[in-house]
Amino acid sequence: MLSHRKTSRALRLTGLTGLIAVTALAGTPGLSVAAGSKAAAGVTYYVDSRSGNNSNSGTSTTTPWKTLSKVNTAALNPGDTVAFRRGESWNGSLTLSRSGTATAPITVTAYGDAAAPTPVIGGAVTNCVTVQGSYWTVTALRATGCDWAGFEIRGSHNTLRSVTADRNVAGVSITEGAGFNTLRDSEMIDNNKMSVNTPGGYDDSGAFGVLLNGDDNTVTGNRISGSRAESYDYGYDGAAVEVYNGDRNRVEYNITRDNETFTELGHDAGETSDDNVFAYNAVTSVHESAAFLVTRGPEDTLGPVKGTVAVNNSVSLPGERTQGWVCYAGCAPDTLTLRNNAMLVGGKTGYEDGTGADEDHGVYYGAVTQFEPGPHSVEADPSFTSDTDLRLRPDSPAIARGAPAGYAKDLDGTPVPATPDAGAYQFRP
Repeated sequence: MLSHRKTSRALRLTGLTGLIAVTALAGTPGLSVAAGSKAAAGVTYYVDSRSGNNSNSGTSTTTPWKTLSKVNTAALNPGDTVAFRRGESWNGSLTLSRSGTATAPITVTAYGDAAAPTPVIGGAVTNCVTVQGSYWTVTALRATGCDWAGFEIRGSHNTLRSVTADRNVAGVSITEGAGFNTLRDSEMIDNNKMSVNTPGGYDDSGAFGVLLNGDDNTVTGNRISGSRAESYDYGYDGAAVEVYNGDRNRVEYNITRDNETFTELGHDAGETSDDNVFAYNAVTSVHESAAFLVTRGPEDTLGPVKGTVAVNNSVSLPGERTQGWVCYAGCAPDTLTLRNNAMLVGGKTGYEDGTGADEDHGVYYGAVTQFEPGPHSVEADPSFTSDTDLRLRPDSPAIARGAPAGYAKDLDGTPVPATPDAGAYQFRP
């Protein structure tokens, strides 16, 4: 089994029992950002690190502001927009402390030559971008090389869309108390720094694509890769999406590659991490050790985690020491529900102890199986197109294997029929 550890930042989830009955939205691929776009009835302020001047009005491309500090202290109002010039970079932290409204969010975006690189914010600071307020929409920024998070969300009802975070401890951190935020259509790449990495104590942590400590957040339509770093305690550590002290989060329609773990869940004493949903994700890795999902029951100090639901995920982890799903320390049906998953694993397809997880309608192929498959599950090669393309071949036993799970579309946006296929993709001839 994997080594399990407490992270340096709290995580938490809330669990659903049995099959989910929800209507989900497919991730929208890479929404374009209009240069200098305005929210309704707001003012647009422009920022240019080369030719700007903080004494300017900032309200036109010929009179832009220059620095992050000017933006951080600006009296922005609901409906306003701040646009950073493409092809330029800023060292330091962008702190968004004011708030918009549901009908007039404050927007951060990019302007200038559409062919120029995305504006870059980062450096040797704790967070590249911190969203302290609520009702912000942040698009078309790259946050890189910071000591903790590329983007940290502390408020609620915020949206990160089409952003990039790389070379941080956490690509995106959503803190405790931060709820109803959305991260979509973005890239978290090589967030492979450790926040704790010391010999002994089994307290190492870090290398998070996304760290969810808040409740009721949505992570959808993203690409997450390289969340993996060397660890004294575990050899390697990291997760595409880590959930700790976070409830009712939804992680759907994401494509992840070469992370140490897709997700691990736990919580502090007195907290919960219940009712989190993972659906229609495609998970692959070239590493010899990797896992899809790790959760725990009441016998672990970071448990119990209840009501985790994993439906219609496709997993290809051909390494010899890989694992599909792990439910330990008193696993029970109210700990983990799995439906319609398709997994090819070089090591262990799944592990359960106690009375075991609630699993059915899955396809599993690996060296070892340490769980009781449901009556409609099968141990067979899911016949993916390749190790990284998890669409199904015509001979796949995953075709028409699934049960209704409340989702209208698959990872490609293909409509899901009454009898769906197992995995994240419907077979298309």
